Amino acid sequence: MEKKNDSPVERLYNGIIRENPTVVLMLGMCPTLAVTTSLINGIGMGLSTTVVLAFSNLIISALRKIIPDAVRMPAYIVIVASLVTVVQFLIQGFVPSIYDALGIYIPLIVVNCIILGRAESYASKNPVIPSFFDGIGMGLGFTISISIIGTIREILGAGQIAGFQVLPLADPSIGKAGYTPVSIFVLAPGAFFILALLVAVMKVVREKMAAKGKPLAAAQGAAFTGDCSSCSMSATCGGKSIYDRINCADSKNEKIESKKEEDEQ
Repeated sequence: MEKKNDSPVERLYNGIIRENPTVVLMLGMCPTLAVTTSLINGIGMGLSTTVVLAFSNLIISALRKIIPDAVRMPAYIVIVASLVTVVQFLIQGFVPSIYDALGIYIPLIVVNCIILGRAESYASKNPVIPSFFDGIGMGLGFTISISIIGTIREILGAGQIAGFQVLPLADPSIGKAGYTPVSIFVLAPGAFFILALLVAVMKVVREKMAAKGKPLAAAQGAAFTGDCSSCSMSATCGGKSIYDRINCADSKNEKIESKKEEDEQ
């Protein structure tokens, strides 16, 4: 019998709510900000990532006792890259409009820190079924988050939802009253504004959950925390904060300079 924290339902809840990769862990910021100009783009990128997450977790978990520890990261990347190639060809063949809209961000799923992070921190240490549902949960959490961002940006920036006009547009030339799109929301700055709004909402939710004794996971993105030590990828980079790395580099530079001075003397 599976432990409660490894049951399929718990893994789904964990990915969608407790450790939502976008608004809780602050991972995968590149596609979050780049492709969320519309609801369709958000759903397309989210579901593509979900498929890759679920099956990469499944395969890596099944091979966790076979893959040598010294080459695990290259092995993970090969597995993920193979799955991304399959997904890319399927999207290109069956939904070319999504393929054209997402462009280079489909192959970049290979290096999405959500996928490699879950492979390293969960799939490589847990059985196949929980790992599979962990991938689905994380993927759905990512999909929901970027779909919400895409929907808000599309409504504010174009008055549309999924390409359908829901807010009648104003036409000053004929004196027609209506909605005037705020074009900044379909540009890069608009993504930052909406993401900041969702993070602020999540901060309120985080505080309320903590008050109830059910705290959410700590944010893992180094850009958000300034510290890599809590990141799920810390095992592969030493788990040092960015400040520790800078201090370490400075110390090494000082030793090199000191040795040069001694040699000159």
